[in-house]
Amino acid sequence: MMTSTSAELLAVELARVADDNKCSDVTIMDLRGRSSVADFFIVCSGSSDRQMRSSYDAMAEHAKKLGSRPYGRAGYDHAEWILLDLVDIVVHIFTPETRRYYDLELLWGDAPRPAWTRSATA
Repeated sequence: MMTSTSAELLAVELARVADDNKCSDVTIMDLRGRSSVADFFIVCSGSSDRQMRSSYDAMAEHAKKLGSRPYGRAGYDHAEWILLDLVDIVVHIFTPETRRYYDLELLWGDAPRPAWTRSATA
């Protein structure tokens, strides 16, 4: 397990990797004190199964480089909802239709949404 601060920093990094890999509507939800499942959810949408898998691969690889090995993975073969479990952070890569159906943002509507975008000078 990582510290709360390091988990938030990794969540920001992974949201940026998702954006760099053309995922849309990237959102971080801070679930600390709201869920025992994870401290952070990252939710994003992919445009195709190939793009969703490559985004997953890029995020998993980036997490490994930063010292956080994936604990589990689900949905990679079917690619409607790919889940990357890093224990403190869970990444959800959805097709737009599946994302609308499960609507995790509504379920966790009261969770703070940490900023993750790079500044214009970065």
